This record gives sequence, C-alpha cells and structure tokens, in this order.
Amino acid sequence: MFTYQQEAWTRPGVGGYDEIVDMTDVTAVEPPPGARMASLAKLAASMDPPESTAKFAIVARTDLHFGLARMYQAVREMNTESKKTVAVFRTRSEAEQWLGKSARGASAQRPPQAGDHAAP
Repeated sequence: MFTYQQEAWTRPGVGGYDEIVDMTDVTAVEPPPGARMASLAKLAASMDPPESTAKFAIVARTDLHFGLARMYQAVREMNTESKKTVAVFRTRSEAEQWLGKSARGASAQRPPQAGDHAAP
C-alpha cells in the first residue's frame, strides 16, 4: 500500500479523484502493527490536496479486512491533514453508490494506477 500511495498519488493531475480499494479477492493479509497503519494514514493524508473533497471507499467482505479498513479509517480521520472522507463497505455496489458512480462509470473514471503505463 505504501508503494501504491507513493507511485499513484504523486502523479500530476491525480489529486482530488475519488478512490475505491476492493479487497474482495484478497485471500491473505498480514495485519500491520498500529504504528505502520498510522504511518500509511499519515502519508496518505499528507498527499491530499488542500482543497480536496474527494472520497475514499474501501470494500472489505471478511471481518478481518473490514476491521483493518475501519482501523485505517479511524486513524485517517484523526489526522488533521486528511481531506478525504473515508468509508468502509461490505459490497462494491454500496461503495460505488456512496461515491455516486455506477460500476461502469467508476472504472472509466479511475485515476492512474501504479502499474499503468503512459501511451507512447
């Protein structure tokens, strides 16, 4: 997640986009220590544009993933630099509804991802 945060969100023009992270297909996760979770939330918050009103939706179906996502949400909300509104959902459709996008619109309007390559 640190690599994604640093690579994707430092690209010009990406700031201010709504974001969705879907953990539905994640089969294993090593719960991070609280300090590491706080570091990720602090890094993410420091990269929010000051005027941002963007939303960040996390889809987490399992109880473990949901709990970790809620912990991230709480730590992010406590950071005074944070401008994004974070919410955690059990289904992608609930997350997309909260973001105000259809499934088609959400994927068509997504910001560049860490593995994306610019067209020649």
